[in-house]
Amino acid sequence: MAVVVTSKGRFEIRDIPMPSLNAGEVLVRIRYAALCYRDLLQLRGYYPRMRYPVVLGHEAVGVVEESRDPRFSRGDRVVPILHSIDGTCDMCLRGEEVYCRNRLSFGEEVDGFFAEYARVTGNSLVKVPDWVSDELAVLTPCVLAMLYRGFRRINLNMGETVLVTGASGGVGVHAVQLARAMGARVIAVTRSEEKAKVLGKFADDVIVGSGFSEEVKRRFNGGVDVVVEAVGTPTISESIRSLRAGGRLLLIGNVNPDETYQLRLGYAILKDIMILGNAAANRGDVASVFGIIKARPIEPVVAAKYPLREFAEALRMLESGSRIGKVLLVP
Repeated sequence: MAVVVTSKGRFEIRDIPMPSLNAGEVLVRIRYAALCYRDLLQLRGYYPRMRYPVVLGHEAVGVVEESRDPRFSRGDRVVPILHSIDGTCDMCLRGEEVYCRNRLSFGEEVDGFFAEYARVTGNSLVKVPDWVSDELAVLTPCVLAMLYRGFRRINLNMGETVLVTGASGGVGVHAVQLARAMGARVIAVTRSEEKAKVLGKFADDVIVGSGFSEEVKRRFNGGVDVVVEAVGTPTISESIRSLRAGGRLLLIGNVNPDETYQLRLGYAILKDIMILGNAAANRGDVASVFGIIKARPIEPVVAAKYPLREFAEALRMLESGSRIGKVLLVP
């Protein structure tokens, strides 16, 4: 059984043939897959390289059933990164697999993981250590490791102050935890008083409301060091205003891709701010996050688990915005 996208906006839940392996490939039995807002945007047709039909999904954890890659054996727990990579190009050899010259995106250009079994090149897999649960492992490559790479690229330092927008979402609530695990003071922003009560468990401070920049500047010495922008156009103006001079904005989300944002270049220049987009993680980032988790545990926040056949209901929960955390599929 698998979720197969047949055309823009259309999918079927149906049986598919068991994948057969080529040299260097691994057959993985999926334990959990996770929904991502990207899945919703792919269904809506925002990804021009989408091929049809294709099995949706790019976040998963599973167990090796069969391997034609000597690095993996039956019974190994593994997670995939977001792309099928060649492992031999100059970018892969640098450890920057996100820029692989021949990468193909899971759930977009090659079959993904909303299925009982998946065929994956061994180059795209990372073994999961014993101290990481399946619920946390499934969130690591696309969420935690993606965030870790972003924090690494903007040079997040211990003791800095980080603000996270959309902090109750599947990415936001884990961004709060990872930033704290890396030694930052973290402010969570949400529009919901009820969600704020939950976020208080993970964040140092919580701000409720959509116009948060004035409160941030008043309470945090003129602004924060870093903003994790997980929402996009609805909050980016407030996020930029919340930065101190010389601050950095890590842009990882855009819930309204039809909307544009007009950046005042003079403001950005004179305020001396950095704006960095980040979308994915390398295998090394995944391994680094596993190391962080061992030293400073991170709680996987799961809003709900659905069987694969109830994908439509899971998708509605993703769209609703009423949840806190990630939505998982159980094949």
